[in-house]
Amino acid sequence: MKKLHIALLGFSVLLLASCREEVEKPKVIYDAANKDKGVVKMDSTQISISDLPIQMEGTDYLIHPVGDLRVYERGTKARYGSSSVIDLSFTISNYGENEITGYLQNLKFQKTDSDSIRTLTDKPALIQTATYLKSVSDRTKKQIMVYTMFDMDTNRDGKLDASDIKAIYLSEISGDRFTKISKNYHELIDWNLIESKNRLYFRTIEDTNKNGQFDKNDVVHYNYVNLSNDEWKVSSYEPI
Repeated sequence: MKKLHIALLGFSVLLLASCREEVEKPKVIYDAANKDKGVVKMDSTQISISDLPIQMEGTDYLIHPVGDLRVYERGTKARYGSSSVIDLSFTISNYGENEITGYLQNLKFQKTDSDSIRTLTDKPALIQTATYLKSVSDRTKKQIMVYTMFDMDTNRDGKLDASDIKAIYLSEISGDRFTKISKNYHELIDWNLIESKNRLYFRTIEDTNKNGQFDKNDVVHYNYVNLSNDEWKVSSYEPI
């Protein structure tokens, strides 16, 4: 009984140590990040595909979501043979009201009266959301997209994923003027559109104590962009 108690205690310690190690995994590694933004390793085994195009209401552009073919391996074995059963998902994005979601490598834009297709970015990226601000277009005739995405390998693991810092970008509905409005190494918390003022408000957090994590000891920054203006200038404000 005593041996069982010791074994369980040892297992608990290992489990706690494992959980602690997972929690404390940094989002930013500064020793290397100060030198460059990290090199994303391209996975040659991945196959890129595109979903069928989406047209936001009232616009003259088709948007083609581009991502990796998803391969799922079931836990059970096939009835005959020893190979696991493989499922393929050819759907890489979801479309709700004026918003595309997923984990996308890129978006491509095509004017409805043209066969030409342009790419949003030529740099490695993982796009989580792409939102069309239809209410801004209705008010100002400016057709603007907002993106939340991962654009830097801040934890230096050779890939872009949710373990890296999230950023926020803007572009026109054509994909032109693709612009980052959050600062490098500032983690996006959230954003909100105030329609009456045509302003996009967003919050970010800065790792001011440089421990690689974002916690209560760090500084939250409050910003907005006036979308009525031709220039997307970021202004800060202090609500606290």
